[in-house]
Formats: sequence, structure tokens, C-alpha cells
Amino acid sequence: SYYLSWIRLYGGFRCWKILSGTKMKYIEVKKEGHICWVYLDRKEAMNALSTDVLKELTQVNLSLNEDLESRVVIYSGKGDHFSAGADLKEKQKPVSKLEAWRNNFGKPAIYSFFEVNQITIAAIDGYCLGGAACIASACDFRIASDKALLGYPEINLGINLNWFGLPLAVRLIGPARAKKMVIGGENENSETLLSWGFYDEVHPKSELMNAAKKMADLYASKPPLAAQMIKNSVNELVYTADDATMHMDYDQTLLTHETKDRKEAVLSFFEKRDPEFTGD
Repeated sequence: SYYLSWIRLYGGFRCWKILSGTKMKYIEVKKEGHICWVYLDRKEAMNALSTDVLKELTQVNLSLNEDLESRVVIYSGKGDHFSAGADLKEKQKPVSKLEAWRNNFGKPAIYSFFEVNQITIAAIDGYCLGGAACIASACDFRIASDKALLGYPEINLGINLNWFGLPLAVRLIGPARAKKMVIGGENENSETLLSWGFYDEVHPKSELMNAAKKMADLYASKPPLAAQMIKNSVNELVYTADDATMHMDYDQTLLTHETKDRKEAVLSFFEKRDPEFTGD
């Protein structure tokens, strides 16, 4: 696909070997034997996914192919939250439609998870919203605290769910529940998402990281070549056709950005009031 080709080319120029304790501006990477921990580290903004965060995350994921020691990668967020999702406060300079269409860093970031050969686990606490929920659903497994809240608020901001998030949600919880989450735009608690199959395990907040480590230890103990080949085969079986279907999800987002409902949604969000949508 276009995005897979893009991130492979991008990775060819930007890839480097990740070392234990690597600290970028917004991503921290730590190694522990065969386990690699990747932390979103933008606590002052609830780990919101700015353009720079997405770029760094993509770089880290692509660099993991140079890491033959790590067998499992755990993604989490520093502070009290996994991530509040896309950064609505990020200042965007006016650009042409062509430049906006080309400069979509969210979808390549999600696609970069499919380029990670290691087994991937999302360890979720606090808020995991929008694009962050897409990140979690792109991992092989999801483990959450009993205090976590996950949802897709895009509809409340006047836009569709993009970043390949829709097929990922449908594959995990089925069409009706995916519609409930994505069209309803409400946050779901951990107990509900565990019963739906979105989460694989739920633990008390104080035990989350130890439980994530225990899950990682299990998969790290398996022969890495066989485990990674099985993972890639499953992904090819499940997601190949979805890529063809969802190639225009970001195009739809660019369209919805131009509506009056989108402007009303953002304005009401910052004014802390209920929006009044007209369908225009």
C-alpha cells in the first residue's frame, strides 16, 4: 500500500539502532533483557499525539527491525494516562489541500506497528482516546488497569475515525460494538472492553506494569523466529483486504474538516458547551 511503501522508504533514511535508555524528545525507550519498553513521554499534555510525537513513534517502530535482541515491545504512557489522542491544541500553519493530504503522519504511525516483528503489547492506564486507541488496537495484545477509559471521540469533533482505526476496532469487537463506540463517541470502561474482547487482561492500577511484564515474559520465552512468523501471517490473513477498503479514510477526514459542523464541534469543545450540529 501507499502507507507501507512510505514508511519503509522513510525508515530506510531515518532508522537507527535503539539503545537502552534512549530518550528522544517525546519517546523514551528502555531495554530489559528480551523486552523493550516504549513510553510516550509528554505528561504535561496527557501524552497527546502531536506531529512530533507521531514522527518519533514511527522512527522508533521502524528502528526495532534492527533490534534482534528484543522479542516483545510494551507501549505505555508516562504519568497517569496512556494518551489523550491527537493534539487539538497543536498550532497548524495554513496549508494547501495537497500539502494537508500528503502530511498525514497519523496513519503511517499506525502502519508502522505492522512493521514491528516483535510481539507488541499496549499497557493502558487513564485515558486512551482517538488516535491512542488506534495505537492500542494496532498492538498484538492489550492489557489495561481497572481505571482506564478508552474511546473514539472523533465524531464529537465533527470528523470520521481515520488512521486505519475502524477496521482495527471491527476486527477486535465486531461491527455492532464498533459502531456503538465510533458513532456513539462515548468512553468505555475496562470491564466492558474486557467482556467485548478489546482487552486481553485487566488488573488493578497498582499491578498493571507487573502484569504487562508477566505477559511479555511469556511471549519472550517462545522461539522468536516462529513467534514472529506466526504474528506476521495472522496479520496478513486479517488486515490485507482492509487496507484496500480504508485507503480513503484520511480523505474523508479532510472533507469533514471543511464542514460547519466540524468548526462548531471544535469551538464548543474549547468553550466547554454542547455543540449544535446541523448536517452542514
